[in-house]
Amino acid sequence: SKQIQRVLDNCTVKPAVLQIESHPYLNQHQLISFAQSKGIAVTAYSPLGSKDRPWAASEDPELLKDPVVNKIAEKYNKSAAQILLRFHLQRNVAIIPKSVNESRIKQNLEVANFQLAEEDMNQLMAISTKFRYCEPKIIVNGEAVIRDAENPHFPFHEPF
Repeated sequence: SKQIQRVLDNCTVKPAVLQIESHPYLNQHQLISFAQSKGIAVTAYSPLGSKDRPWAASEDPELLKDPVVNKIAEKYNKSAAQILLRFHLQRNVAIIPKSVNESRIKQNLEVANFQLAEEDMNQLMAISTKFRYCEPKIIVNGEAVIRDAENPHFPFHEPF
């Protein structure tokens, strides 16, 4: 939010869209609310998690296998992916799901024919573990460290 405010304070053309990683493990509620309050649309990348990213660790959580997500999916007779995409749409967040599978691409488009109940949205919001799938890391002395973490404007030090 500090970076966005700094941009707004110094720009002549207001940003139209803020693209951020967002999913129930990193719901970004405060940041999304802040951006939307400033008239900035929000787009979520990795809304299904990012299991197949090249730097994934075997111990990373798999959002599509989360028990809360799957329980809600079963309730609505939908896939876990459809629940996760609907979660964002109900928060007025655009989504960029990645898939190369034709049937999953079609399934991802079938999220407009149902609504998640408030209690289900609350359950998804409550999952938040603050886990980032797309945290920028580099190798320093054989160890993975967060890239640019020493920069005074590094955004991930801020609570939102």
